Amino acid sequence: MTVYVDDMRASYGRMVMCHMIADSDDELHAMAAAIDVARHWHQKPGTARSHYDIALSKRAIAVQLGAVEITWRQTAAMTARRRVVGTLGTPEEAIDWQRSYVAGRRAVNVV
Repeated sequence: MTVYVDDMRASYGRMVMCHMIADSDDELHAMAAAIDVARHWHQKPGTARSHYDIALSKRAIAVQLGAVEITWRQTAAMTARRRVVGTLGTPEEAIDWQRSYVAGRRAVNVV
């Protein structure tokens, strides 16, 4: 099981935020607690899009505690995969999986 933090940089007031996702909500919540992010910041609970938006200062702590750094594109692809097959898969295969999935859907829609 793994926790991932992406390289997105989105302004939220004075803070700059990124996403934190994990293989399971239990692991996601454990990391959130470890980096002192309150549970009420959990977004999309019970869905494939379950995540936290965290400040870059919290991201740095998460990485020190073992979170894996990924791109925002990998986050999107991994989340899409979880919606379709139920698991995130790996960052290394995420974008290729998404491209293949989209191509397959387009091929079906062309017929």
